[in-house]
Amino acid sequence: LPACWDSQLSIKDLHFDGVPVRIYLPRKPSASKRRGVIFIHGGCGIFGSIRSYERICRYIARKSDSVVVSVGYHLAPEHKYPAQTLECLAATVHFLKTAETYGVDPARVIVCGDSVGGTFATIVCQELGHRTDIPKIRAQVLIYPFLQALNFNLPSHQKNAAVAFLSRERTVHFILKYLNKDCSLKEPILAGSHVPESINLKYRKWINPDLIPDVFKLGYKPALPTLFLPRVHEEVPELFEPCFSPLLAEDAVVCGLPDTCIVTCEHDVLRDDGLLYKKRLEDNNVRVTWHHMEKGFH
Repeated sequence: LPACWDSQLSIKDLHFDGVPVRIYLPRKPSASKRRGVIFIHGGCGIFGSIRSYERICRYIARKSDSVVVSVGYHLAPEHKYPAQTLECLAATVHFLKTAETYGVDPARVIVCGDSVGGTFATIVCQELGHRTDIPKIRAQVLIYPFLQALNFNLPSHQKNAAVAFLSRERTVHFILKYLNKDCSLKEPILAGSHVPESINLKYRKWINPDLIPDVFKLGYKPALPTLFLPRVHEEVPELFEPCFSPLLAEDAVVCGLPDTCIVTCEHDVLRDDGLLYKKRLEDNNVRVTWHHMEKGFH
């Protein structure tokens, strides 16, 4: 459906480098160039749309007096991974190059997303961190992002295993749907049988319950060792790519990231992904603002 009329905003449906976007421009004249927000919606890469995030994008545009670009990336599994990330990247680059056309200061553009939108925002910032041919992204806002698919037995996974909407089991189910894989792989992946010992050892410095503050580990029990299943590992190589699990990016990439705001929720299986990424960013001298919603859920 086309965008509805708004007394405070001019709303247009456009294409940025072939990617559908909806842009929200404040009608009120501005004495200087405005800030820009690239908003990437959630939905596990298989749900959601520009239309379903209409209200939040209008709210951001009005409250922050910013130009908001909502990215309508095509959904999986019809559009195969990594089409979603590539479209978000293409739309972001296009906006950074043409920001002034929309009255936006290209040095004041942030990328924002919730859930898998936060994943895509993270990946976009990692991909663009060291590029010198386009303006730098000013900041990234990651709202309960999914950031790794190696360990589904972190404290937040255990605590919120059966929480409504995004349970631990459904998280892996949606990952397999997104990648168009056989859902029978769910149980061995939940158990950790897809990860060889060499990879566990390599990434233990970044994905480890010991890195989670004690206040978030009440009732946590370390998972029992599981048998590695090479067949499962070979079925899901995507899970070990930084463009799927951005927590696996090397320090050389992480140190080039912009200022970051991370929002985590207490009743969310993905809480610890955000906590682990916060620590990694801080360890690499990236400035982080963290908001934890005590009563929040995914």
